[in-house]
Amino acid sequence: MFEKIISSISVELERRNIPYMLIGGQAVLLYGEPRLTRDIDITLGADVDKLESMISLAGDLKLKILPDNIETFVRETMVLPVINEETGIRIDFIFSFSPYEQQAIAKARKVRMLDRDVYFAAPEDVVIHKIVAGRPRDMEDVRGILLKIPDIDIAYIRKWLRDFSDAPGEAEIINRLESVIKSL
Repeated sequence: MFEKIISSISVELERRNIPYMLIGGQAVLLYGEPRLTRDIDITLGADVDKLESMISLAGDLKLKILPDNIETFVRETMVLPVINEETGIRIDFIFSFSPYEQQAIAKARKVRMLDRDVYFAAPEDVVIHKIVAGRPRDMEDVRGILLKIPDIDIAYIRKWLRDFSDAPGEAEIINRLESVIKSL
């Protein structure tokens, strides 16, 4: 069910020349410990200037757009939430064109899914996203990934987390990683 939805989204994103990578629970299933996930998170290598294209994609795939005032919601949150009403699976399309996201998408890994290449964030970038989110479930996901991938590039992760820690109010980010590493 998830694979079919992910594969069809991949086809439509590629048809529209929108770079992307899967993040969140779907990526954790690839690199970490199996767990229940009920959604799909996709980071787009595009800013909100591609909103019309994404609205069209949702229509083509019969995905229901959740917010009433789409443009206002997306401009405020940088997320276009949709749902596959047949399955109840929610998909969040996350608009981003930051230097970090650009390079993360460029190094995304191709994974074969239903005879298609689908792009997943590299395990290092999944860890970065999870550390930044910082919820207890995210920290468990990070621990699982670090245990399963002992040669993960910690220096790369630390570099980006230090950059993010420099933002006002975000000093704790790098400490989250170090805490998980100490617990291994």
